[in-house]
Parts: sequence; C-alpha cells; structure tokens
Amino acid sequence: MNMAIEVFNRYESKYLMNTAKFNELYADLLDYMELDAYNKQHDFYSISNIYYDTPTDTLIRASLAKPKYKEKLRLRAYGVPKETDRVYLEIKKKFTGLVNKRRTALRLDEAYAFVQTGDAPALQEYMNKQVLNEITYFLRLYDLAPKLYLSYDRKALFSKESRDLRITFDTNIRCRRYDLKLEQGDYGEQLLEPDQWLMEVKAENTVPLWLSRLLAKHGLYRTSFSKYGNEYKKLLRSRQQIAPLTPPAPELIPAQPPTLHIPTDKETIQYA
Repeated sequence: MNMAIEVFNRYESKYLMNTAKFNELYADLLDYMELDAYNKQHDFYSISNIYYDTPTDTLIRASLAKPKYKEKLRLRAYGVPKETDRVYLEIKKKFTGLVNKRRTALRLDEAYAFVQTGDAPALQEYMNKQVLNEITYFLRLYDLAPKLYLSYDRKALFSKESRDLRITFDTNIRCRRYDLKLEQGDYGEQLLEPDQWLMEVKAENTVPLWLSRLLAKHGLYRTSFSKYGNEYKKLLRSRQQIAPLTPPAPELIPAQPPTLHIPTDKETIQYA
C-alpha cells in the first residue's frame, strides 16, 4: 500500500462509540463523504506503529500531564512490512490544539538504523530532507528506544466538498511491549473492548454545520483519547501503580516549545 509523504497542520477531535452507533453514523456520513481510494476496494486497511520514548517514558508522561505543547516520534507502516519496504518515520507535535505532523519515507532498515544511531541515512529521492533534519534534532534531544508496538484497522472517509475534512474509524486496536519490530507481525493485546470504535475528525479549519448536526443527532461528544497514552495508563494499572502521574523533571522538557514550521502550499501533500 503506497501512501504519500505528509506535511500538514490540522485540528483533531476524537469520539468513542460502539458498533451500533458506528453503523448509524456511518450511514449518515455517506451522504456527505466518500471512502478513500483504498477503502473503496477493501473494508479496512491495517496501520502498524512503533512508538519511541526514553528509558523513563519522558514523552508519554509529559503528554499525559496535558501541557500546551507535546511531541512524539513514531515509525509507521501500512500492513506488515519487510526490511526493504517503504515505511514512514514521523514527528507529531501538538500545540494549543493544533496538530503538526511531519514525516518522511524510508526503508524499514534505514529507519531502524536512523533512530538507533541518530545519523540520518544518505538522502534519496523518496526522502524529505527537511523532515530528516528535524528528526535528527529530535534524536539529539532525547535518548530514545522502541517502547510500544500498536496497530489497528482503519476505515477512512473524505468530504465530497473539501479534502480538508477527513474522518477515520479505528477498531481492533492491538498493542505489545515485546517483539518491537514491525516485521514481526500484526498482533497484540486488545486496547479497547471488542465492540468499541475510535472516530477521529481531522480538519484544517472548523467542521461544517452538517457534521455538527450529525454529531448532535447521534449524541456524540468529544473525548480525550490517546492510543499510546491509554496503553501506558493500562500498563501502570497492571503494575498497580495508581499514584497520580507527575511530569518528568523540568530539564527533560524544552522550556519553550519550538516554533512550529507551517508548510507552504507546495510542501503540503494531501493524504491519499
């Protein structure tokens, strides 16, 4: 499955629902939206990720403290890749509600070596030089290692009026903290109940009135839900560490969030 490199800014809203609610809402959405190219031929596509963090889980602990600025590094593939297959290494930042996502294509073996050594691979035509530089800087800030494998099945829709609005439904979210290699296979423990779906509304601007009315019609309300964050909280509960989370030491978090790079129209590439 071939996905384009992404560089964009957007707002994201998340909603949890059961299968019955998904079916009702999905039927209504088809009046305004259409399936993306891959989902027109397949019910779902599988997304698999490796999340990186420090030995003391600095990034996820900072994120759960709900700061104005947070960031993460993850490696993403569509399906189960081989070592020479194309994957995506990406930085995802969030500042006062605005999500900035920047990623570059790499071969899987190149991505592993990049994160492990901190040395960017030799530039190839399929790579994004600017993103490589940003990830290099990120790797110098933090001592990172693979911490979590997380995958899910996705159904995605685009607005018929504007490609600026996208809605995704994720289900069968599975994770593991062992065999932290994408090529090891698509399996893990369930994060949600079997009947649950996570919907994400992704928009560059405000959502249209028709969508607001549909959300109200179906009694859906925004929730704060991070896949990595909820897995981490589940891990803490399993360890019987119920004490309130505290943010990492101040010196481990940048005193001021770096200036977000706002891509130009030429830089912005829509998700296919």
